[in-house]
Amino acid sequence: MFVKLLMLVIFFATMIFVGIYSRKAVNDVNGFVLGGRSVGPWLTAFAYGTSYFSAVVFVGYAGQFGWKYGLSSTWIGIGNALIGSLLAWVLLGRRTRVMTHHLEAKTMPEFFGKRFESSALRLVSSLIVFIFLIPYTASVYSGLSSLFGMAFNFDYKWCVIIMALLTAIYVILGGYMATAINDFIQGIIMLVGIVCVIVAVLNGQGGFLQAVSKLSEIPVDPKNTTQALLNMKGPFVSFLGPDPANLLGVIVLTSLGTLGLPQMVQKFYAIKSEKAVKTGTIVSTLFAVVISCGCYFLGGFGRLFDSPAIYGANGVKYDTIIPAMLATLPDVLIGIVVVLVLSASMSTLSSLVLTSSSTFTLDFLKASVAKNMNDKKQLLVMRFLIIVFIVVSVVLALNPPTFIAQLMGISWGALAGAFLAPFLYGLFWKKTTRASVWTSFIFGVGITVFNMFVPLFSPINCGAIAMLGGLIIVPVVSSFTPKLSKESQEKMFACYEEKVQVTKKIVLVEDENN
Repeated sequence: MFVKLLMLVIFFATMIFVGIYSRKAVNDVNGFVLGGRSVGPWLTAFAYGTSYFSAVVFVGYAGQFGWKYGLSSTWIGIGNALIGSLLAWVLLGRRTRVMTHHLEAKTMPEFFGKRFESSALRLVSSLIVFIFLIPYTASVYSGLSSLFGMAFNFDYKWCVIIMALLTAIYVILGGYMATAINDFIQGIIMLVGIVCVIVAVLNGQGGFLQAVSKLSEIPVDPKNTTQALLNMKGPFVSFLGPDPANLLGVIVLTSLGTLGLPQMVQKFYAIKSEKAVKTGTIVSTLFAVVISCGCYFLGGFGRLFDSPAIYGANGVKYDTIIPAMLATLPDVLIGIVVVLVLSASMSTLSSLVLTSSSTFTLDFLKASVAKNMNDKKQLLVMRFLIIVFIVVSVVLALNPPTFIAQLMGISWGALAGAFLAPFLYGLFWKKTTRASVWTSFIFGVGITVFNMFVPLFSPINCGAIAMLGGLIIVPVVSSFTPKLSKESQEKMFACYEEKVQVTKKIVLVEDENN
């Protein structure tokens, strides 16, 4: 117990020290929100990766989808690495940095407002961000309950409060730079931790081959599948698993969604150079391969730990599967796991609260309510809103309306469904129209909210439908609705046309004729 507590104390002390150290970078709004747009590739890549993968992934998603799909859930991790990281950086990295710098946009709503010359778009998108990041933030806490109960016999309530308090301190003190530095430290912990945990869990099952052999003997639940799958030998070790269609929905939501999430895209605003983008692409992708593939690969062995402890009144409690797998590990490894999950959760939480507070301050209050607010007042309001946002999310986390994956699915579905297509097309296509952006907002948020009250799809599949639908809706609506003026279009995209001066060599006339 002493070892586990010592690791926690060192971890928390480091986070606070970084917050104090980073205070010098937050003299103005640009420094607080974007670190002065001078953050290097390694910090940016780790900030992106750690914001991507939280307790939601390690405890909630890995447990739920590993249980449902077995080892084929590793495809989710592969999708996260190739689409959520590699494709996101390749498509968005440079163009996002260049255009947001050109438009002087610090947030995604501000980008929408300036790119499409609409203050209403900026206002509405800021409200969407603020509202739908709350369930996401609550889901970050939710994955800690069973884990801390297993490790410390510690009341979940106090775990949530302490984690929220410490995150608030270092974000309020150091803003984006403190978040980025802590994300780097937390990312290193996550990389080491996931490797150690996988090795330890598989060794406890007699090694990799023995674990796979045991998993291959487990049949699917006859109530939740077809006759064809019932006849399949070893469905949980098969290439595509027992439910390929729903597996694809999970891959789409958790991978493609990152291209439209404001807390993820914001990382590209802050990176300091185009060279840094190239380095960040490689680092971020490798980080995702290890962390995401590792989490889902580990979760794929969840059925080997089937016991009464993971069941509740309504069946399997997915959030308890990963803690059950770790319960037999030595104290040192359990301590590493706890710090790993705290690292993943606090990094995501810090990113979420900073995004929501900055968005609400800059894109709602300053844009419409207090237009003459100076830098000093903006910083004060953002810091106050960080506290408000964390308090609300803590209250929601302590009284969760549903389990962890659903909370995240609702948030991702609404945000990415509304923003993915307009943001992507807005960066690449001059003829994207204001009306198409409104339509995407209405469709993404509308289908998510409707599905909450009239459940036609799972939150995961609903989110995937919202995103894919937006990618079709935006070009279709843009084809018959009024475009921005030609002058505005050229002005927006002028930033991609780099102009350089060259010196013409003076030559003799006869040389030109030869």
